[in-house]
Amino acid sequence: MASGQNVSAYLATQKKTPNKELAAEWTQIEDLYNEKLWNELTIKLTKFVRHESLQNEDDLLKLYQNFISSFETKINPYGLVEILEVVVDHISDKNEAVQFLEKLKEKVKICEEAIWYIKVLQGNIYLDHLNDLDNVKKIILELKEVLEEAGNVTPVHGKYYMLASQYYKRVGQHADYYRCGLQFLGCSMDEYPRDQWAQQAFFLGLAALLGEGIYNIGELLTHPIIESLSGTENEWLVELLKAFNAGDITKFMAMKPTWSKIPDLAAQELKLRQKISLLCLMEMTFKRPANKRSISFEEIATETKLPLKEVELLIMKALAQGLVRGAIDQVAGVVNMSWVQPRVLDKTQVITMASTLDTWMQSITSMEQLMEARAGEILIN
Repeated sequence: MASGQNVSAYLATQKKTPNKELAAEWTQIEDLYNEKLWNELTIKLTKFVRHESLQNEDDLLKLYQNFISSFETKINPYGLVEILEVVVDHISDKNEAVQFLEKLKEKVKICEEAIWYIKVLQGNIYLDHLNDLDNVKKIILELKEVLEEAGNVTPVHGKYYMLASQYYKRVGQHADYYRCGLQFLGCSMDEYPRDQWAQQAFFLGLAALLGEGIYNIGELLTHPIIESLSGTENEWLVELLKAFNAGDITKFMAMKPTWSKIPDLAAQELKLRQKISLLCLMEMTFKRPANKRSISFEEIATETKLPLKEVELLIMKALAQGLVRGAIDQVAGVVNMSWVQPRVLDKTQVITMASTLDTWMQSITSMEQLMEARAGEILIN
């Protein structure tokens, strides 16, 4: 820890810079330090450490060793981590950077959020610089439970979900990448650079298609980030996602010359075909009124464009995955559906639901009128 004498000497040296604007910044920092205005000093340093004159390892470490270390236990722990994140980013030996953060944990241990923040920063170093995927996974699993139980969304949540999504992307776990990617956007959309939206939307779109167990594609289609693909070379992906969301197999096959140019999609054509068939069955169930959900195998075969002999297996898969509930009548060659998994709906699906509700209300009204008429007859008699 730097002594008061060393701090004064360090600040005096920094103020001698020929850059008048920078000298004024140092003077202001010195005044805040001398007056022990720790909160104001923290806010000032959070921005100042990003000053172009300091963006090298040597100057940032000197700033920490000769100045910040003298009062690091007196300022807001989370704010301290925000300041030192910039210092750590410039440490060339990334193993040293991890150790720097490890020592910092002891200094901020009174603040849980600061500890979580440090772990995420360590995870980023393991992932981006050391390729230590085991330690990244360990951090993700450690933080998953505590963040879910936090009770409210903290500033760390967005940073965590970005780390987790990048890890799952690296190891090819599409479903986990998709879920964490959407959770990141839910926490930190406003902070995410707009020039990266289109790329993120593209990767999330592919993950929605390829992810095992991802059937709620409407969640992505209704998110503002998907609009960033409009006018780009990947605009076609939005139409493909809409086709999947609606279970539109005809459109899916018509778009094959386009989507098959993406190696990951071309390699998983069979799985994509199976997924859209299940979505088609879900959509067929969703569109029908609750009292008309007896669907024949022939109807399903026509809609899904599957051979009749494969329809029962498709239904069994949908039932096993909890996408629908119902009972198969093999003798009659029908499935009696009682429930379909809730999904985020697009405009067309909302209109369908509104129509279904209208029909339901009409049925209730007819029943009320019938009961009134019958009750009248009983009373008269």
